[in-house]
Amino acid sequence: MNVLVPFGTRPEIVKLAPVVGALGRAGLAVTTVATGQHYDPSLADTFFDDLGLHPDRQWELSGGSTERFGQMARLAADTVAEIGPDIVLLLGDTSTVPVFCLAARRHRVPVVHLEAGMRSFNPTSIEEVNRKVAAACTSLHLAPTDLAASFLRAEGIPEERIRVVGNPIIDVLVDRGVVGRTLAERRGVVMTAHRATNVDDPTRLAHLVEIARALAAIAPPVVFPIHPRTEDRLAVAGLRADLDVPGIATPGPLPYGEMLDALAGARLVVTDSGGLQEEASWLGLPTVVLRRSTPRWEGIASGASVLAGVDPQRAIDAALRLLRPEHQERIAALPCPYGDGSTGRRVAAILADPATAALVALDEPDFTDGHLPIGAAEVLPR
Repeated sequence: MNVLVPFGTRPEIVKLAPVVGALGRAGLAVTTVATGQHYDPSLADTFFDDLGLHPDRQWELSGGSTERFGQMARLAADTVAEIGPDIVLLLGDTSTVPVFCLAARRHRVPVVHLEAGMRSFNPTSIEEVNRKVAAACTSLHLAPTDLAASFLRAEGIPEERIRVVGNPIIDVLVDRGVVGRTLAERRGVVMTAHRATNVDDPTRLAHLVEIARALAAIAPPVVFPIHPRTEDRLAVAGLRADLDVPGIATPGPLPYGEMLDALAGARLVVTDSGGLQEEASWLGLPTVVLRRSTPRWEGIASGASVLAGVDPQRAIDAALRLLRPEHQERIAALPCPYGDGSTGRRVAAILADPATAALVALDEPDFTDGHLPIGAAEVLPR
């Protein structure tokens, strides 16, 4: 089987690295494509080196977001046509996902979607739209958790097309031997913010700065690696200097190993990132989520994560509560709901199974004998 694996952002690079490695060890032919969705070298090139995932093809995009999306759509269609893979394996909810979903289906190539079934239930989220596009185009849904699988079933996805495999981010942490430090060794806060809905809005951006400054007063030091998008918006809004205060460190994006080390030694994460919610869970680290919804409901249900939006008072109240010793101890002892480090091997075993090719095959249905589709026979008169 020839598997085409596209990725465009830093989280996709991290999460797909162990999967691509497992596919190769299982004897599958893999072609990787870096779509250039994250074009800043600090968000891509260093991660290729660190994780050993060097793409077979790497696109260079230009222009604004609309132009870049259009280029990705054209290149995706051309790439699928040229390579002619048996399967396109996609992960997550970035713009890379819908363009390759549509390109694959245009050329009658089945799509396998990893991180399938995650839902934020936020109709304003473009990531939620991308997840729904993926669900409509996917032949085999690889869900990270039982909850994600239940969302797929509720949307009418047949049981035989759903597998629960965990999230490959945990594979990376297990492979690297990353564990949280003892509670006595932990100190400070790791904070990140990069989502357009947060940093492109001047009011919300000012609230993020207010949250960082308050955290520095109650639980220093605050390590705040600033995303290039956030750096630009802070400068435009005249807020960048407001972060240059004692107790706040503002490096640029950290190499992945350094970021994991910062997380492992922190008492709290404050973030609008999805991947950090998963990494924090593995480390037994409480999280204040700078969003009003999340597709990672497992952490919310356990109390390890709290949704705060960008309301400064709500975020600080949540931080103060999660910093209490009793909550630190309880959350540190919780099992991680997002995986056990075996996701890559599970995915490889599924794709190497000959039965999978038959399951995902795209065949035109035949209704010429007069029978009606499932559900229609109960509604339409005959």
